[in-house]
Amino acid sequence: MVSSTINPRAVLGIFFVLFTSLSSALKFELAAQQHSNERCIRNFVSAGQLVVVTAIVSGTKGDGQVVNMHIKDALGNDYSRPKDVVGENRQTLTPSEDTAFDVCFENLISDSRRAGNKPIREVELDIEIGADARDWSSVQAAEKLKPVETDLRRIEEVVAEIVTEMEYLRQREQKLRDTNESTNERVKWFAFGTMGMLVGLGAWQVVYLRAYFRSKHLI
Repeated sequence: MVSSTINPRAVLGIFFVLFTSLSSALKFELAAQQHSNERCIRNFVSAGQLVVVTAIVSGTKGDGQVVNMHIKDALGNDYSRPKDVVGENRQTLTPSEDTAFDVCFENLISDSRRAGNKPIREVELDIEIGADARDWSSVQAAEKLKPVETDLRRIEEVVAEIVTEMEYLRQREQKLRDTNESTNERVKWFAFGTMGMLVGLGAWQVVYLRAYFRSKHLI
């Protein structure tokens, strides 16, 4: 009899295969400008994860346009600043803390006559994080794995990263829920305190007015 129990890792692996078969690099046009105006793409990375950023920029050097890259994170760290990028450019980084990182591009006009009326460079950007960023060809050669075994190893590591990310999100959601409950509790007691102060102030005004009228022999 075949067991009906479904392995969550297997399900995630199936979804991963379907997703990677449909995914592709990000492509966009970068218009040249007279002044610096960076266009950034943001991603989140966990501490110690390998990130490989591959950018393919169209055009040729000396065509009146200069495309510069800038890779930085939300903590204020600068990882690389390649200048006058043409063709394929690959950069790697490994943040020491959980953070969001930005891959920014700018296209500056260096020679308006050569650049033409509407100078544009096309950029193809591919960002690989974690298991996707590893050189699996080297792993296959070093460990003498079969292609199928290499693919399974890669899927296993990616699924493990997904599970870790889901656990992180669960802990973060729990922390936010606890903070929300604590805030609601404080607001509730603040409202009770405010109502008590208003009731006390009203009672004091009544007593004060009664004493004032009695001193004037009005009541």
